[in-house]
Amino acid sequence: MSVENDDELLAKRFEEHRGRLAAVAYRMLGSASEADDAVQETWIRLSRSDAEQVRNLGGWLTTVVARVCLDMLRSRTARREDAFDTGEHAAAVTPEDAGHPEHEALLADSVGMALLVVLETLAPAERLAFVLHDMFAMPFDEIARILGRSPTATRQLASRARRRVQSPERTLEADRVVAGRVVDAFLAASRSGDLEELVWLLHPDAVIHADAAAVATGAQSEVRGAEAVAATFAGRARAAKPALLDGFPALVWSSGGEPRVVFGFTVVDGRIAEIELLADPEVLPGLDLQSRSAAS
Repeated sequence: MSVENDDELLAKRFEEHRGRLAAVAYRMLGSASEADDAVQETWIRLSRSDAEQVRNLGGWLTTVVARVCLDMLRSRTARREDAFDTGEHAAAVTPEDAGHPEHEALLADSVGMALLVVLETLAPAERLAFVLHDMFAMPFDEIARILGRSPTATRQLASRARRRVQSPERTLEADRVVAGRVVDAFLAASRSGDLEELVWLLHPDAVIHADAAAVATGAQSEVRGAEAVAATFAGRARAAKPALLDGFPALVWSSGGEPRVVFGFTVVDGRIAEIELLADPEVLPGLDLQSRSAAS
């Protein structure tokens, strides 16, 4: 088969998935024009890849467009209201797409501005977890790989998003303040070696998950139970500094001005349910990590 025919076949296979990709991108970005850009970038990445080695093209494309959208959300500098297209998304749908379930969903979204407004209040990782799981039924294991997080933390991101979608009066800042106070209290108790305080701040079934890079430096891959987790941190974390990971309070240990270990926290009902130790040098640069001041 000629190169030209190969390219035509690949383009045809891509078009079979365009509707779903556009639907994912539109819900992620809330903008028809940005969604089109994300889909086009996905096509470019596919055309530059070894597509013959991709077993599940639909899943591969969904993962790529999700990562593209996540990068776009994280890099946005425009004002929130500029992120919306209030015109109908139907203008971006070709006649050949008519009747496809994904495009019917897109058309519904074009008048569902209330939902888009709420989605805009979510942190990028929350929005991705919620959209991919709740709207497109993607398993948390797959979403976790996109975010570089554990499935448990990814599930909590979607849960936080779901609570705010269902209760728009809940704000990101209010949830962040509560989590910040818990994480900062945990850091203080860790530094002082206050085992009782650490246990109190932890959910009874709290768990530590460490990635392979953290395990290579001496961390246990998994620690379960409040007492065991508390014992792991008692008298430690002296060099850790407050940070934001995916918009929520975390801790980071740096060396030479570069993050070496990130501690991600999942806070449920005012207590820490999971701590992630992320040290993979290939994952760290892609995390949405920012500095923050300790909560007052």
